[in-house]
Amino acid sequence: MATSELCCQVSEENRERREAFWAEWKDLTLSTRPEEGCSLHEEDTQRHETYHRQGQCQALVQRSPWLVMRMGILGRGLQEYQLPYQRVLPLPIFTPTKVGAAKEEREETPVQLRELLALETALGGQCLERQDVAEITKQLPPVVPVSKPGTLRRTLSRSMSQEAQRG
Repeated sequence: MATSELCCQVSEENRERREAFWAEWKDLTLSTRPEEGCSLHEEDTQRHETYHRQGQCQALVQRSPWLVMRMGILGRGLQEYQLPYQRVLPLPIFTPTKVGAAKEEREETPVQLRELLALETALGGQCLERQDVAEITKQLPPVVPVSKPGTLRRTLSRSMSQEAQRG
């Protein structure tokens, strides 16, 4: 199986604003693999000859930083998929503009973060609605061990037929 890959790199730099951006991703992957249902095998026992041929296809996968993925077989069209966006952090990243500045000169902590810190301090690390494991397991249905797969099926079919008779 042969595979070829095409990688992309993008970089930008703004010296005035002291900003830089750099990204690298695997953009295109082209691989040769056996094609299902496309093989030929012949055997001649008198001449002691065999012939085998396996069809091949080129699978193409294209990715982009905009969370779009295209997949398919080369020459048969590609199917496009929009990948789900997933935020890594629940809160936006907060960093003061002047790290070494005095406390009065720094920016205030965002409201979301202040509320979260106040809640953690008030709880003291404890959950107010805490339940013991025994209380939680009391609410669950009893666990019935099954020795053979067929026994469970019979019990279910009997109970279902009994319910059908009752109406």
